This record gives sequence, C-alpha cells and structure tokens, in this order.
Amino acid sequence: MSEDNPFDHNDIDDVIHGRLRLGVMAYLSAASPAIFGELRDKVGATDGNLSTHLKKLEEAGYITQEKRFVGKKPQTRVFLTDKGRKAWILWIQRMEAIMKAAE
Repeated sequence: MSEDNPFDHNDIDDVIHGRLRLGVMAYLSAASPAIFGELRDKVGATDGNLSTHLKKLEEAGYITQEKRFVGKKPQTRVFLTDKGRKAWILWIQRMEAIMKAAE
C-alpha cells in the first residue's frame, strides 16, 4: 500500500475484486465450507458461471473444492484456504484504507 498515495488501486487483488468472486469470498469467510448449490444461491449465480469463478479462485489458491457422494448424489463442498483468508483480509484492509483516505 502506497503511503504517499492512499488512493493507489494497484495493489487491489483483481482475483477477489470481481463482483461474483467478491461475493464468494465474503460468503466463504463466514460459512466455509459451503455446498456448491448453497453458494450458488447465496451469490445469485448460475452453475456454469459459478464454476468458472471458482476455478479462478482455486487457481489462485484461495479455495479448494471437495467432490464426494452423499447417498447416490454428487456433492461439491467449497472451502476457503488459509491463503484465501489472508488475501480476503488484505483486500478488506485495502478497501478500508481507500475509504478512510476519502473522508
């Protein structure tokens, strides 16, 4: 974070900053793990759209997905990783710094 320019946006994590991924990270920060369908409904996404965004978060190391069967039905659980939690906290801190600078 730039001390001489508190409005510097260059260190905002673009992986998190996308609207849907932001919703996913916010939800998982309080409800990890989440079942795929539950997460989809909470963030208002389609299955395909959510899958695409989860892949990007997984590639960044921010989430992991566990696929299993419950009875005879497939179920995907989504977990926020330690790296993801740290990135989430840093994103929040950066947003707070920008808002504070605007006061």
